This record gives sequence, C-alpha cells and structure tokens, in this order.
Amino acid sequence: MRAVCEFRVIDESEDWIVVDKPAPLAVHPANGKVEPTLLGGLEELLLYERANGARLSILTRLDRETSGLVLVAKNAAAARHFSLQFQDRAVKKEYLALVHGWPEWESLRVEASIIRAGGAIWLRQAVDPAGRDCVTGFQVEKRFSNALGRFARVRCFPETGRMHQIRVHIEHAGHPLVGDKIYGTDGTPYLEQFAGQISDESVARLILPRHALHACKLSIGWQGRMLEWDSPLPGDLASFASG
Repeated sequence: MRAVCEFRVIDESEDWIVVDKPAPLAVHPANGKVEPTLLGGLEELLLYERANGARLSILTRLDRETSGLVLVAKNAAAARHFSLQFQDRAVKKEYLALVHGWPEWESLRVEASIIRAGGAIWLRQAVDPAGRDCVTGFQVEKRFSNALGRFARVRCFPETGRMHQIRVHIEHAGHPLVGDKIYGTDGTPYLEQFAGQISDESVARLILPRHALHACKLSIGWQGRMLEWDSPLPGDLASFASG
C-alpha cells in the first residue's frame, strides 16, 4: 500500500530532514492498522536516497494528535550523533499547548516522576514517586476566554523525554490540554475512539477534535553549530486561541 499523507518539509541535508507533521497523522504504523503514516510518507519522498543506502530514523516521535517538528536522520552516523545529544539532554525542544483554565502562575517548573498508570488505557501515564524522573517548564503566553470557558496558551519546555510527559505534567498542574482524550478526563473519550465512535457528550467535553499540543521549536548541534527550526501554531489551534 502506498502511503498518502500530508506533511511539510522544513529543512533538509544529505544526512537529515526536518518536517512539520500535522495531526492526526501517525508517525509509525500502530496496532496493525493499515493507514497513512509519516514514516510511509518519508519513505516515498526519499525513495531515491533509500535505494542508495539511506536508513531513516525518526528521532523526535510525536503522538498521533500532536502536530509539529519531527527530526529524521537519513543514516546511522547522523542517528548516532543526534541520539547522543538527546541522551545528554543537549537538545532544546519547545511546545505550545492550549489548556483549560487560567493558571495562577506565570511560569512553573514541574519536577514529578511519572510511571505507566495501568488500567484500561495501556498508554496512560501518571505522576508517581516510583516512576522515572521527569521535568517540564511552563510559561503562560496568553489567557483568553470564549463561550466555552477560560483557556490559556502555554509554552512548554520539556527537559526530559518521557512518554506523554507534557500532557501528564500540565494535568498535574491543574490545567489539562484542551481536546485531550486521556488526561483531564476519565479516559472514556479515548476508549470510545478506540472502539470507533466518540459520543456526542465526549465531543462536547473535548471541545477540539484533537489535543491541543504543537512541537513548535527544536534546537540541536550539527557539525560544530546549532541548528534551530520553528513551526507556528497550526490553523486549527491558532483559530481557537484567537479569542
């Protein structure tokens, strides 16, 4: 099956490529589903390079519903070079989030270990001292309101790279992402989606059809200099945040 999917190339070299992934495009095939994926689209785009020995390694993996910047190495040497920087926490990543409520703080640093929560949703994580260390910084950029309530646009600075850490930490801070089907709810919307049909009640509670998180900035070292890429808030989230 040929992968047909939409994504935008931000920057490219012989060794790596940076793309802007839309939501709800999956990065990799999952759960045996036959569907377009970012990996499949990249394999099509880089068919010539792959025929000449390129080996793609996706280094910044985003959730299906998270949009934004994805860094992909084209060979083992570049993958190793970048992976060491991730391991040393030398990579700077920033995200933009739209959250419920008006935070009482302007900036906040959450240091809270997280662990797999168990239960019906296998992917769900939870704050737990027994988990792995996890640190995220937050900065409020804007508070706004509309007919549906009070919301805020928050810039997020993950210092570690745990699964769902921004979503878990912002929920822990009392301001879950708008549209999040797992965090800030009892998980019913996620289970309904997994079963193939989200109820009208869940749609109304979620407000947005996907969680409001966007990978907006990435900085990493390459050949003695820092590379930096930016991606503006996509139209669906920018429209909601314009209130």
